Amino acid sequence: MSLQFHWFLPTYGDSRDLVGGGHGLRAGSTGAIRPATLEYLGQIARSAEQLGFVGALTPTGAWCEDAWLTTAMLTEVTERLKFLVAFRPGSISPTLAAQQSATFQRHSDGRLLLNVVIGGEPHEQRAYGDFLDKDARYARADEFLDITRALWRGETVDHDGAHLRVEGATLARLPDPSPPIYFGGSSPAAGGVAARHADVYLTWGEPPAQVAEKLSWIRRLAAAEGRTIRFGIRLHVIARDTAEQAWAEARRLLSGLDPKLIADVQAGLARSESVGQKRMLALHGGSTDELEIYPNLWAGVGLVRGGAGTALVGSHAEVADRIAEYHGLGIDEFVLSGHPHLEEAYWFGEGVLPILRQRGLWTPPYALAADAETSTAVPFAPTPTAQPAAAS
Repeated sequence: MSLQFHWFLPTYGDSRDLVGGGHGLRAGSTGAIRPATLEYLGQIARSAEQLGFVGALTPTGAWCEDAWLTTAMLTEVTERLKFLVAFRPGSISPTLAAQQSATFQRHSDGRLLLNVVIGGEPHEQRAYGDFLDKDARYARADEFLDITRALWRGETVDHDGAHLRVEGATLARLPDPSPPIYFGGSSPAAGGVAARHADVYLTWGEPPAQVAEKLSWIRRLAAAEGRTIRFGIRLHVIARDTAEQAWAEARRLLSGLDPKLIADVQAGLARSESVGQKRMLALHGGSTDELEIYPNLWAGVGLVRGGAGTALVGSHAEVADRIAEYHGLGIDEFVLSGHPHLEEAYWFGEGVLPILRQRGLWTPPYALAADAETSTAVPFAPTPTAQPAAAS
């Protein structure tokens, strides 16, 4: 199966420098911020579509714009690009989420993907009225996805659980297709929910040996549920014509970071409940030394940004090599980003994707602008997704 690539929509603002934020932190940069206007986000979305990305991840939290509303508006300026909408089950009822998903699919011609995010920072959760601890949030998400999936199947749902209760819930119109569920998490509670509900399990960009351990863990849990899950990875990227140019850009980004900003962000992230965030912090320990933690894998982004904190850095061929290495572990989908997101989409799309295409690892999901003179447009067909077990 061909690899799938997704890009990222910086709904908190973009910059030629690193933009911090996420996991309960306010977005900020030591450089000028490009406002996250619909016009600019539309430029990124259209460029990603033209370059051959399947979808674009949109984050969730107090640090950025609302993902549902933003992506719904951007469907009007794109034709094929899917939107991987991050949302938190604790902030919305399962029946309303199922209805919103059906509406989005109907009006976008099936371009919704859902990234279920539990939330790792208690202070931010409480700001949204959610006072459950982390394990309880995962338990609630399990119930939430049971209800939502049943509604998508056309069932009438009565549910009286520990965290959620609905009576006579039903949908007037079903989503076509049901949006696939993308789900991440490194804690034991996360693994169980992912095994039961995820179509694609997402991990952050750790060295291959650590990624392999995590994928093996999820495979075992999913097999116990009678399910097979696809895997994806979330990374930043700095790809250039030569390795020297790529590493020079990484050094430039690092040199622009205010030491006080690094210290403040690291202090905030150290309080995170997220196991995945703790794993990200352990890769660099808050130090600006030894940031290449594996060949072409750079942990500098995580100095000022919560969540995904590593980047693939190197020549186009080197970045393609690392992608092939992760693919060898079982990763089929790559959710990428770069600073700034508009320009980096072109560096990757015009530099790395052609190499992967030549190697037979990537086939464009639809005819690209670059192929227009020699190719006939191929209608876009959604990739089949794993079906949940009967007990889900």
